[in-house]
This record gives sequence, C-alpha cells and structure tokens, in this order.
Amino acid sequence: MNDLFLYFGIESWKPAVAVLLLPPVPFIVLVLLGARVLARRWALGWLLVVLGVLGLWLGSTWAVGNALTNWLVTPPRALTEGDLNELRRAPKTAIVVLGGGRRVLSPEYGVSQLNPRSIERLRYGVWLSRETQLPLVYSGGVGHGAPAGPTEAEIAARVAEREFRQPLRWTEAESRDTRENAIRSVALLQAQGIEQVVLVTHGYHMRRATRNFTRAIAAAGVRMDLVAAPMGLPASGRLDAIDWMPTAEGFQQVRLALHEWIGLLAGA
Repeated sequence: MNDLFLYFGIESWKPAVAVLLLPPVPFIVLVLLGARVLARRWALGWLLVVLGVLGLWLGSTWAVGNALTNWLVTPPRALTEGDLNELRRAPKTAIVVLGGGRRVLSPEYGVSQLNPRSIERLRYGVWLSRETQLPLVYSGGVGHGAPAGPTEAEIAARVAEREFRQPLRWTEAESRDTRENAIRSVALLQAQGIEQVVLVTHGYHMRRATRNFTRAIAAAGVRMDLVAAPMGLPASGRLDAIDWMPTAEGFQQVRLALHEWIGLLAGA
C-alpha cells in the first residue's frame, strides 16, 4: 500500500488515512451503524452498539495498549551494560535518533520545539552518546501534512546544544517519514565512513524503523550493521485493575501500536 502512495505521489494522504483507520473512528462508526440497524434488526443492531462501546472502552486502556504493542510490533529488548561496553569499543559507529514530530511554536518558549516523543528520543540518544562517546545524529525534516517551519533536525540541534550541552555531530533535515529517515541517514553516514548504526527510537516504532534501514542499506550496497536501541519500553509486571480503566495514556498507546502495525502491513 505504501508503494501505491509513493507511485501516485500522494504520501501526504497517509495522516488522513491513519485518522480513519485508527481508534476511535472505527468504533464510533460501529455505534452509529448499530443505531441505524436497531430499527430493523434489533439483535444485530445491539451487537454492533455493544462492540463499538466495548472497543471504545478497551481501546483506551493501558492493558490493551501494552498487549497490542507486545503482540503486534514486538519491541526488542533494551540495551544492557554489556551492550554499552561493546559500543564503547566499536569503531566507525554512530548513534542515529529518529524524529517523532515537532511543534512549530511553543508559546512558553517563544520558539519551535520538539514534541514529547521526539524529546524522549533525543534525551536517550544524548545519554547513549555520553555513555559510549559515539557521535550523535538526528534525522527528521517536516512530516507529511505538517505545517511549514523549522525542521525537526534544526530544532533538535538547538535543544541538544543549549539544553543538553551535547552538540549533534550531524543532522539530516530532509526526511518526511521513516522510510526517508533511513534512505537519507544511510547516505549521510556512508559519506562519513560509518559502518555501524545504533538506532534510537521508541520500542513500538523499532521494528518498522529497522526494516526500513535494512532496506536502505541493501539498496545503497554498503556494509553497515544495525544495533537497535529502543526506549520508552513498557515495564513488565502484573496488571492492576486501574490498567483496565480508560485513560488518555492507554488510548494513545493503543493508537501507536495499531499505527505501527498498519504501517508494517502496508510496507511503510
């Protein structure tokens, strides 16, 4: 499906398609359809209403969001101290942080800022860079359908230097999605003689990110290894009753897991 978007040059439609496919829209449609059917087919109508309401409830819980993340996108494990020790000795290696969005203007700062997901990724990338002494790269331009303004990479460079006191070595500011993150980052790092990439992104996004980087490396015909460095991984443990209650965090986690799963199915 992603190839069709690319073929017809309608990549900007992807955000709109995601809105239609992801909760709560499908469940709202079920409720409305059930209400319409009630007048003629009572049992079927109530079944659709119940399924829609149940979907809205469960689709807003942390328990379901956590389960979908583990089942559908299967995040890799976090890096261990042993992994960090190996990276400290690794030559021709760079850390690449993938962008996750930005705000054109944050009134409290008076300038553009990265959104919370991007800040989390950048923070972990900075921490890894300090721990391993490896150069840091940020990849992110202006996403499909996003308003014009400073690129994510430009904002990240400012935040890294001024707030984290850890300047970026390189930036890639032309990419609009994960596929372009991979293509442009590989080209940038190939020119710098990098042979190993430590890829930083959220756990739910890592599977799609590594697939795109693997494809980009193969298409470029270069020798470049990948090390997954996921962050924001859900903590394992027993679920409590509160985890089955609708929350904003649960709703967002369900959407993120389904978004990544749909992206995987579509080849994005």
